[in-house]
Amino acid sequence: MTKIILREIAHSRAGDKSDTSNISVIPYEYKHYGLIKEQVTAQRVKEHFEGICFGKVTRYELDVMGALNFVLEEALDGGNTRSLRVDGYGKSLSAYMLTLEVDIPGRGSNRIAVVTAL
Repeated sequence: MTKIILREIAHSRAGDKSDTSNISVIPYEYKHYGLIKEQVTAQRVKEHFEGICFGKVTRYELDVMGALNFVLEEALDGGNTRSLRVDGYGKSLSAYMLTLEVDIPGRGSNRIAVVTAL
């Protein structure tokens, strides 16, 4: 197994409503959906967002689409109109989600090895 960051095999989008952030994880290729579904759990996401998300993390599986959606409660410091954060909407949280490490079978490509080393 080779450790890579999630952005090597997936992209993400984020939305918000008040103090809740909604973050999707969508693999570039459906063949990686099972791997992502197995490793990117609500608990791992909660741990990854420690110090940012103070509430519950719920994962929704969209098997037909091959995507996961995570709802992070109490993650936006009160929401855009109340927060003093630079990114009150939490759009940057989708980029942070993609820094989560996952294990992928095989040795990986040179591109993955270089990005992981950065």
